[in-house]
Amino acid sequence: MNLVSNNADYQIIDEKEIIKSSRRNFIEANTIEVSLEHLKNDCIVPVFAKDNECTISHYEFINSTKEVIEDILSYNNVLKPDIRVSHVIKGRIPSAIGKPAKDLYEDEKTIYYERMAFVIEIPEISEFINGNKLQLAIGGVRSYNQENLFSKKSIEKFKIFIGFQNKVCTNLCISTDGLVEDLRISSVLELKAKIYELINSYKKKEHISNMQEMYNFSFSEDQFAHLIGKMKLFPYLSKEEKQKLFPLAINDSQLNIIVKDYHTDTYFCKGEDSTLNFWSLYNLFTEANKSTYIDNSLERNVNAFEFINYLMKCIKIGQPNYFIH
Repeated sequence: MNLVSNNADYQIIDEKEIIKSSRRNFIEANTIEVSLEHLKNDCIVPVFAKDNECTISHYEFINSTKEVIEDILSYNNVLKPDIRVSHVIKGRIPSAIGKPAKDLYEDEKTIYYERMAFVIEIPEISEFINGNKLQLAIGGVRSYNQENLFSKKSIEKFKIFIGFQNKVCTNLCISTDGLVEDLRISSVLELKAKIYELINSYKKKEHISNMQEMYNFSFSEDQFAHLIGKMKLFPYLSKEEKQKLFPLAINDSQLNIIVKDYHTDTYFCKGEDSTLNFWSLYNLFTEANKSTYIDNSLERNVNAFEFINYLMKCIKIGQPNYFIH
């Protein structure tokens, strides 16, 4: 993959700060924002119970990704990860055993987060689609609930991605070749090698071309209503019927968000004639996907990209389709 700079302006941010802002987040669900320094200094590292071997920590995962990006781009500036965590696991130091929770001092408490997702934007590499600035972004997901921490040290599971982040709404735009959803590694060095491999295999131009094409297709309000109705029916079809159709990953509550945003979203709602182009439809999908828990968010994001491209292909070749009419 050739990384080409657009010479965009960027701001150097102090990595030590825990940033709190009112901007929209790349994922919501039940997550909170933390800093890299918080993960490094304030969180314990889970171990495999039977041999007391360390897992690869959230900090190591994020920092390794930063180092890979900095190496590929010969980067000399500060890359600030946007980090979201959930499912805090609380503990206490041995001297605080038996002490009521309300009486614990801060230095007697221990925490780590079961699930973590992060995004690192590359300020100099961007594209524009329909006036929306898309920033190249690399990131990943780690869920300790997918590890058997009661056993001996074993292969650990990660998810890594490269794609774009729409700056008007922080929606992630990830293609199929930009995601490794079941990465299994045993060391930080192996993790770095896989991140290098993903970045070098990512087809950036093809991804952008597919997203640009979305702007050339649109739905009337009746067609949009038909699509939503068919998507709501999908979960209740028989197994045999589902196997013949596109495998949707979106749930009913997210469909309700899409319908609401079709009328009210600041950037991607219907036009004055009630039509909706597929670029806006795609962003309604990725916006709704922010309500997904960390450990399923990337797969559902890719599923949305594949689904929009599937609909476009059916329209182009005039193929009969369950979801559109």
